[in-house]
Formats: sequence, structure tokens, C-alpha cells
Amino acid sequence: MQNVDPRLLEILVCPLTKGALHYDKEKQELISDKARLAYPIRDSIPIMLAEEARKLEDKI
Repeated sequence: MQNVDPRLLEILVCPLTKGALHYDKEKQELISDKARLAYPIRDSIPIMLAEEARKLEDKI
């Protein structure tokens, strides 16, 4: 698994909410808590399309 460059995380935002993202190294995703979406990272490239994002389940 690869790490995401911290500088990239500083400039990338959720395309829907324009909010901050955090990196889930285990799942290779960028997480938008505000939108409740997980954007995949494929071949070291973040896929920042809402239609490609996985919906996050609500925590109980």
C-alpha cells in the first residue's frame, strides 16, 4: 500500500462539500466525513468523482 502525499491532502477537497478529506491507508480511500463518502485511490490517483465514491455507513 502506498501513502498519500500530505501536501496533496492539503489541497484536495471533497467536490461536493468543498470540505477537508482524510486518508484511510488500509482501504486506500480519501474520506469526506461531511458528505459521508469515500473516494477511491487507484494506481496512486485519487478518483474525485461523486459517482465513483462509496457511501459511508452511519455509525451506531
